[in-house]
Amino acid sequence: MSLNNKFPAGKIKHKILNNLFKNYVSDLSMNDKSVILGSNVGEDAAVIDNDGNQLLVVKTDPITFTTDQIGYYVVNINVNDIVCTGATPKWFLSTILLPENKTTFDLVKSIFKDIHDTCQSMNISVVGGHTEVTQGLKRPVIIGSLIGEVERKKLVKSSGAEPGDVLILTKGIFIEGTSIIAREKEKKLKQKGFDSNFIEKCKNYLFNPGISVYKEALLANQHFKIKAMHDPTEGGLATGVAEIAISSNTGVLLEKKKKIILPEAFKLSVIFDLDPYNTLASGSLLIVIEKKYAENLIQFLKKNQIIATKIGKFIEKERGLLIKDEEGKIKKLEYSEIDDITKVFNNNTS
Repeated sequence: MSLNNKFPAGKIKHKILNNLFKNYVSDLSMNDKSVILGSNVGEDAAVIDNDGNQLLVVKTDPITFTTDQIGYYVVNINVNDIVCTGATPKWFLSTILLPENKTTFDLVKSIFKDIHDTCQSMNISVVGGHTEVTQGLKRPVIIGSLIGEVERKKLVKSSGAEPGDVLILTKGIFIEGTSIIAREKEKKLKQKGFDSNFIEKCKNYLFNPGISVYKEALLANQHFKIKAMHDPTEGGLATGVAEIAISSNTGVLLEKKKKIILPEAFKLSVIFDLDPYNTLASGSLLIVIEKKYAENLIQFLKKNQIIATKIGKFIEKERGLLIKDEEGKIKKLEYSEIDDITKVFNNNTS
């Protein structure tokens, strides 16, 4: 992709981000000894040394694809990245941008209530933000910011994987994407012949199996020595796995497994011609752990009602990013920073 080309919707490509980080990340922050972890591909939160046993973990992330339950979404996607560092989320702020001539009091009230209720359920204080009606928007956009705390010795980075470590996935994949499609494209699904029960089940993926990884991330880090954790979002599982390998300076061998694609998610992937491995994946947690502890972690999570599956291992960097299909054939892992779900919205279907 030429640097002069217009960018499509989705994440900016890793190579371009790395170039931007190299040239434009503040020299002050690079030399600031209190910055434990700053801008880097694959690392979704910054870590700041607060001169004590507790480190501050800081995160910001937007919601742009959906309107329904947007307040719930924005809290949880920020929480997910905070807990992937092993931190406990504490303080939340949001910038709420609303479309002109479409914004009602009921809409604003529902967003505020969703944010309040979701934060309250995880003992997070809402400490501020900004709200405005903005020209040019078709739907609400919310940018969340979240601060958490973690003990110095319990900090987990996305970049901690080493060759020989095992990669574990919780729940399954394409969870968030399934809920968004059902909520935003209900009319289209009915036209395709899907009944209300199916559509409601897909919508409920937001809560069951759910887009939150709060429980499993904190449980895993409390009871095991975790090498790395990552919350795959845009670009899906494949991009999330690639980001861990890139940030850890390793290769990876990912294994394709049909059981990690839930039934409703699979049906939607067929209807909309989406790759489940490359579609919005909030709700999935990637955990990296030493091989000798992997089975114990899987069984521990299952005892806590969290489905967990071994889906690969990390290998030497020279071997590259690889994937093994169901027939045992190994090929290059293809991933894209541009999420497949953009196909659904670019088609302008109702």
